[in-house]
Amino acid sequence: MANQEKTAELLQAQARLWNQTFNFINSASLKCAVQLGIPNAIHDHGKPISLSELVTSLHINPAKAHCIYRLMRVLVNSGFFLQEKIELACEEVEQQEEGNCKYSLTPASRLLLKEEPFDARDFLLVQLDPILQKPWNVLSDWFQNDDPTTFHTAHDMSFYDLNAKEPRLANLFNEAMAGDSRLITQVLINQCKYVFEGLSSLVDVGGGTGTVARAIANAFPDLKCTVFDLPHVIANMHGSDNLKFVGGDMFEAIPAANGILLKIEMRDRQGDGGSPSVPPFAL
Repeated sequence: MANQEKTAELLQAQARLWNQTFNFINSASLKCAVQLGIPNAIHDHGKPISLSELVTSLHINPAKAHCIYRLMRVLVNSGFFLQEKIELACEEVEQQEEGNCKYSLTPASRLLLKEEPFDARDFLLVQLDPILQKPWNVLSDWFQNDDPTTFHTAHDMSFYDLNAKEPRLANLFNEAMAGDSRLITQVLINQCKYVFEGLSSLVDVGGGTGTVARAIANAFPDLKCTVFDLPHVIANMHGSDNLKFVGGDMFEAIPAANGILLKIEMRDRQGDGGSPSVPPFAL
């Protein structure tokens, strides 16, 4: 009996280890689905789509079409698509390459549609970009060296310094932050209006391209809003009557205002001039 319990315990431990080891497959599969345009292909079909119809709508190598079933199986299991079984058992589908399994969207995959107001595609793609993934692969090195962050260990500079040199990364990051802000902004304006009562001015520190501040400025015309971010981030941005963009470094000074908005700028920092005390994904 003791041996059986020990064996069961070891199997459970191995299952946990395997699950953790292969977790990356879920995010990699989701990234692939976005890049192939699978969410939009299902949405544009207007009704649950069969495997063969889905394959036909995608720009893929025909010799690899049978692998789409495996990709969809991962994404169904992770809750991003719904699968309907019609006539054929899905075990038969892989063998026949075409079958009557039909797929539809879930609330999570709807966030990956191009026309979705709260489009999260860019947020997903930037987080899974090799540049941002590399720091996680040098985490053990970072613990043993003197670099302030894992990003320095991976790229010999901070995220923001590299962001200033890599237009592709900068554009993707700015779009990701803008998309991530839209839902939060809607909730903030609709559910938390009292936060802005009595304010005559507001500065959004690290406000990027101004998605949040612009929405607040439109909702509260008497509130003077300032977007404050690094000069290269706001270089080509244009304000309005109650919205302006100011470039600078938040660790040196920020524009004066009645209220300060910090969305994701507050991080756990040491008292040594601003070095992160933990290895965050970027800074």
